Amino acid sequence: MAIEVSVNGSPRHIEADPDTPLLRVLRDTLGLTGAKYGCGEGLCGACAVLVDGHAVNSCVTPLSAVAGSKVTTVEGLETNGRLHPMQQAFLDKGAMQCAYCTPGMILGAISLLNTKPAPTEADIVEAMDGHICRCGTYPRIVDAIRLAASRQAGNRPR
Repeated sequence: MAIEVSVNGSPRHIEADPDTPLLRVLRDTLGLTGAKYGCGEGLCGACAVLVDGHAVNSCVTPLSAVAGSKVTTVEGLETNGRLHPMQQAFLDKGAMQCAYCTPGMILGAISLLNTKPAPTEADIVEAMDGHICRCGTYPRIVDAIRLAASRQAGNRPR
């Protein structure tokens, strides 16, 4: 079956079983390997992508669920060679070690700021609860999200 979806701003005509997990389509069919296979049950957030601006776990999202939607992966965030502000904030705050979870964390954080541009620390912790970092960089992840939110608001924090 053919499914139409926009991936990173490009229209795609994907021939696949509608029940195929979006993660498999992204990685195996489209060659976009930023989203990672973690738990396979939608609990760790390593596979998170944006669907119409909201984070979803692509390992448990069937392709049919994103028909006609805009899917954004970490590969689609940079613009004209410039990192997305959230990517830059993660770099600036050193919010990764092994970086396996980082693409999902970044997309989850962008989803948060799409709905709450000025989140409190409690908002950040709650929104990122479904994202697991085995390296334990959680304090730096929270700092990076705060930095990106502040930059988005036009402030100049350190």
